[in-house]
Amino acid sequence: MARPGKLPSNILALGATSAIAEATLRLFAARGGRFYLVARNPDKLAAVAADLKTRGASSVMTHVMDLDDTAAHPAMLEAAAESLGTIEMALLAHGMLGDQEQAEKSYLAAEAILGTNFMAPVSLITWLANYFAGLHSGTLAVISSVAGDRGRKSNYVYGTSKGALNIFVDGVRNRIDRAGVHVLTIKPGFVATPMTAHLPQGPLFAQPSKVAAGIFRAIEKRKDVVYVPAFWALIMLIIRMIPRRIFKKLNI
Repeated sequence: MARPGKLPSNILALGATSAIAEATLRLFAARGGRFYLVARNPDKLAAVAADLKTRGASSVMTHVMDLDDTAAHPAMLEAAAESLGTIEMALLAHGMLGDQEQAEKSYLAAEAILGTNFMAPVSLITWLANYFAGLHSGTLAVISSVAGDRGRKSNYVYGTSKGALNIFVDGVRNRIDRAGVHVLTIKPGFVATPMTAHLPQGPLFAQPSKVAAGIFRAIEKRKDVVYVPAFWALIMLIIRMIPRRIFKKLNI
């Protein structure tokens, strides 16, 4: 594990209106962070910006766009770098849960999930990886999911998108860690957010603030991968170890 260093101050948040992203950014705002926030809903974006200012952010800039529009990524990222002076950390929180039942029946529904959760992040991460490698510094923190650890009947399209993202980020880390860049894969379990509001909220659900605290510590300690909350590491280890002949008969 890399030795802990100075926490980043100039932060680019992609998908900044995500509940997990907002809770994480609040922790950096309390330390006077500077932010460039990107999301597609202008009202929600303005609300997040105002909240961060009240919590101590030294400056907050916003950019309204749909991050699925990969052709617009380079101009947005260049604007972020220019506005911040130097991007010290990028937090990627862009994603969607999607409808598993619809995705089982319709390729277009599956494609939408894969596009938002994998292809759009590939575009963003590729630019940011090269940017940070050129600086020989920086933190690239990518929110994925425990769902990417093994395909399950209940969410395998979403899980596929996150599993592919995990592999891609692993490869990027292997390429640019030696350039001094910290690459963090964040794997939340169930989190009580608007995206999961339609699901039964059981005891495994965590609040965004608890997940954010785990992310903050992982950034501080320069971890490669973090499960949040931490007990998901054991849960997913057990799930991955179940033999396939048994696993295929399980209703999970």
